[in-house]
Amino acid sequence: MPLSWLLEAASPPLVYRAYAEIVAEGQRDPQRLAALRQSVLEYKPALAIARKQKPTGLWGGNLLAPRPSKAHGWTEVGTVYQYRRLLELGWPPFERPFRDADRFLFQLLSRIEPDDPDKTIAQRAQELLVEFHKPAKADPGLGRWARRLGREAAACALARGGHADDPRVRGTAHTIASNISQFLRSELAEKPFKKAHGKTVLDPAATPPTIFAVEMLAFLPGVQRERAGFVERLGHYFSTPAPRRAFFVVAGKKVLKPVFELLGDPLRADAQGHVTDLPLTAYWLELLARLGLVRQLPSANRVLARLYSECDDQGIWSPKNLRAMPKAASPLTAHYFPLEGPGRSPAQRQTDLTFRLALIAKLLAIPIEVV
Repeated sequence: MPLSWLLEAASPPLVYRAYAEIVAEGQRDPQRLAALRQSVLEYKPALAIARKQKPTGLWGGNLLAPRPSKAHGWTEVGTVYQYRRLLELGWPPFERPFRDADRFLFQLLSRIEPDDPDKTIAQRAQELLVEFHKPAKADPGLGRWARRLGREAAACALARGGHADDPRVRGTAHTIASNISQFLRSELAEKPFKKAHGKTVLDPAATPPTIFAVEMLAFLPGVQRERAGFVERLGHYFSTPAPRRAFFVVAGKKVLKPVFELLGDPLRADAQGHVTDLPLTAYWLELLARLGLVRQLPSANRVLARLYSECDDQGIWSPKNLRAMPKAASPLTAHYFPLEGPGRSPAQRQTDLTFRLALIAKLLAIPIEVV
């Protein structure tokens, strides 16, 4: 890993995370590590995110938004993405913004529903819908959809935030895994679509994995061990390319474009391992590495081999004809990429992928030489 190059070229979050997560513990200087951590806590883009947090612990008046969306009622990036963004920027999970958000996120793990016969419980569940609170009052189906997705998103954030051993997170993870497992074993996994509202829609009975569920599992190694058969089935499911046909998601009376649902391998790599969305590729490969699935998926192997072939002798990702920083086509990486800050240095186009590829190598137990 080109640590000396990253120290010169990369933003504080990339430098800190490379030193903290890739350099072997015995080779780290505690004082240097502390100084790098402090630089991350003083990093202006991260401080700007922290300042946007509301007294409720939420961001953007919503829970799920990776970016604004009129159809979903999102005007700015929401809680689950800002929470994970701060984590990706290297903020320790014991900092105050996380503690403030955790109180609400843990409430989301509860099993109360907005259509509960007990009006008091139903009212509390309605409040947990956040951006869908008002429209769900007249649309119970939307409320149930929003509760399920909100629960998965909260479990994802909490798992990523270091709560892997909390029984509430683990219990929710097992429930989510069971629901997905039931889907994977059903005929709906092969034929998930139906016609409704004059459109092709995901069958409302289908519970495919979402990006939240996959990231949640990626940061819960204990649950992975306990559900090894399920993780293997998940890998088999992701070995099939995602369908290219356009479809919609039925959420009560609403018909929405899918954002978080995963119906197979999202990378759509060609036979040589070329991909069109490098940020999504790095994110997906890291999740697969944490799940122990990279080597099980031929497409992931091809893509990863190609990316490593584009690294120079120092480990710097140096593809030919790189004229700009890779751009994300998917909203799913809003929290993840880029960690590099603003600037015009050519090296800034390479720092994110260089760090991510080194991190993936570490997760895969590939020997890393720090230079």
